[in-house]
Amino acid sequence: MLVSKAARRYAKAFLELAIERKSVEDALKDILTIKLTIEGSRELILFLKSPIVKPIDKKEVLEAIFDGNISKDSARFVSLITEKGRENILHDIVTAFVNEYNKYAGIITVGVNSARELNKEQLDKITSILEKVTSKKVILSTKVKTDLIGGISIQIEDTVYDSTVKHKLNQLEARFLATAIN
Repeated sequence: MLVSKAARRYAKAFLELAIERKSVEDALKDILTIKLTIEGSRELILFLKSPIVKPIDKKEVLEAIFDGNISKDSARFVSLITEKGRENILHDIVTAFVNEYNKYAGIITVGVNSARELNKEQLDKITSILEKVTSKKVILSTKVKTDLIGGISIQIEDTVYDSTVKHKLNQLEARFLATAIN
């Protein structure tokens, strides 16, 4: 998901504060609470993005929702966001924070597409190999795509390693066509 520069700046600033105060894990826990709360309520998303609702009302609602559920630093951060009129990008900010945290902690999310469901042993082996190759902690995001016929494709950031049967057949077809034309 793309997030705005403003969202990244707020996220980086909050992560820097958490690092300075040695409360990174607590900040992450709070941010995940905020993220899940927003994602769990379409009404809250619409409320925060509404230009009709006054910022003070948004601030009061957010305080009521999160009072006692997040730390004082995180509550002040949410309050600052509403004071600056950025509550409409709160979800983008918390998403950006998770991304920044992952960079800080050396965690990457790797997409794995397969033709059939992979078992735990296969997933563990893929994770282990990818952690050795990338020197980072890997979180797999798996999808089953039956049109791949067989094999797997792995996406690490912008790079895709495709060893699916569908991909191999497409390569073979391209070679045959190139040979037939010449």
